[in-house]
Amino acid sequence: MAGQGSGGNVLAAICSFFIPGLGQLVQGRIIPAILFFIIISALYGLSPFTLFISTVLGFLIHIWCIINAAKYNPGVL
Repeated sequence: MAGQGSGGNVLAAICSFFIPGLGQLVQGRIIPAILFFIIISALYGLSPFTLFISTVLGFLIHIWCIINAAKYNPGVL
């Protein structure tokens, strides 16, 4: 069983760095993957209209997405 810091989690974190939610998808977590992708994409897409707020919020959630993929432990509920 792969735990925190395993090679799979590192790969998932790298995937989430480039495409939000892809790391969760690699780990087999479909719902979090879809939610992260939609929310972060929407916030980055709103950036030209709301500029600073949506960009910063999108960036912070994107970082959370990467950390979430890196720290995932399938044995813990």
